[in-house]
Amino acid sequence: MPKKRRSFTPEYKEEAARSVVETSRSIADSARDIGINEQTLRNSVNAYRTAHADEEPPLSVSERAELRQLKDEVRELRLKSEFLGN
Repeated sequence: MPKKRRSFTPEYKEEAARSVVETSRSIADSARDIGINEQTLRNSVNAYRTAHADEEPPLSVSERAELRQLKDEVRELRLKSEFLGN
């Protein structure tokens, strides 16, 4: 007999999404902890971020510098990976 699909209230989805955004936890870990499908939570997080995009504070100077450094590191690692054939 097929499993019955669970449904979640909009309030529950928003609370779960807010939790992910505010704690910066991974979607996969959060979904596992609260017992819902990862993609369901991902959709809720994306909707939450879209709806609350204007509420996020701008990056500070140090955060921008860190972001730039991390982007440089990612670019370098990707080049190394391509060079090694991975």
